Amino acid sequence: MAEKTDWEIPAEARPRPEDYTFDLDRALASVLRLEAKVPQDAFSAGTLGTDRAGNAVLIRDSGLVLTIGYLMSEAETIWLYSSDGRALQGHALAYDYETGFGLVQALGRLDIPSLALGSAADLAVGEPVVVGGAGGRRRALAAQVAARREFAGYWEYLLDEAIFTAPAHPQWGGTAVIARDGLLAGIGSLFVQQSVDGGPAQDLNMIVPIDALKPALDDLLTYGKVRRPPRPWLGIYAAEADGRVVVVGLSPHGPAQQIGVRKGDVILTVGDTEVTTLADLYRQVWALGAAGVEVPLTLARDDRPRLAAIKSADRTQFLKQPRLPQA
Repeated sequence: MAEKTDWEIPAEARPRPEDYTFDLDRALASVLRLEAKVPQDAFSAGTLGTDRAGNAVLIRDSGLVLTIGYLMSEAETIWLYSSDGRALQGHALAYDYETGFGLVQALGRLDIPSLALGSAADLAVGEPVVVGGAGGRRRALAAQVAARREFAGYWEYLLDEAIFTAPAHPQWGGTAVIARDGLLAGIGSLFVQQSVDGGPAQDLNMIVPIDALKPALDDLLTYGKVRRPPRPWLGIYAAEADGRVVVVGLSPHGPAQQIGVRKGDVILTVGDTEVTTLADLYRQVWALGAAGVEVPLTLARDDRPRLAAIKSADRTQFLKQPRLPQA
């Protein structure tokens, strides 16, 4: 997931200071470049790679940095780079799988302004936002909210309401989404191609609203996780096709693979409840209880239904845990 560093947003697509009532350059100065190195034997190395790079945002003067969690999950080393090229090592504090947010502590003083948390609750479709990557205005995009809706990811991930912005930022991971009040409204997560209001598919960024962080932040800082029972995890990658949920991949040694679920299997029901979307699947599985609960599925293979009982797991138990850098 390494990124090119010799790129810029075209001048005509960048935000202009005179269009905003807040100090645009000061806000963008809080956006950092993040580079992470993950061990070859890490659980996520096969899907996300071992060299990861993206963006992150300083949200407290104490050096607390917010990013999208897949950039720093299982990292053994993290480096943070300010817009003027200064480098500082960071330590992975927490990754909240329910929201997708990751927290990093800078191990030293960054000497840049922090960006205060705002809210995405009142961001209306059509409202202007700035999507900022590390590098100031030359890597920032003047965008707008294109949609607000549910988002289900193939990796057992669900947001009740995500923000989608257009045009799409080319280096979206960990970008700061800044609302018109100059506060942080969300963090960039994905590039997607989706229809808006029934029109043709267009390039969008999926943004995780900052509101999802606020109730979890104290726990993440204190315990490295949110104090709630972990959701049951099956270890499947799934997609929607023609009104059905199809297994398109499996996590190595995950619960589903261990009991013989295969790529191409169609998930028909969870218990007695039919599922036709990823959101249906996740909500029905999570409603059964915490990680470790048995999940009864009806699968179709070669058009023949079969029953499968998967003992779910806690996803975090498969991952390398953060370690403080060696002095």
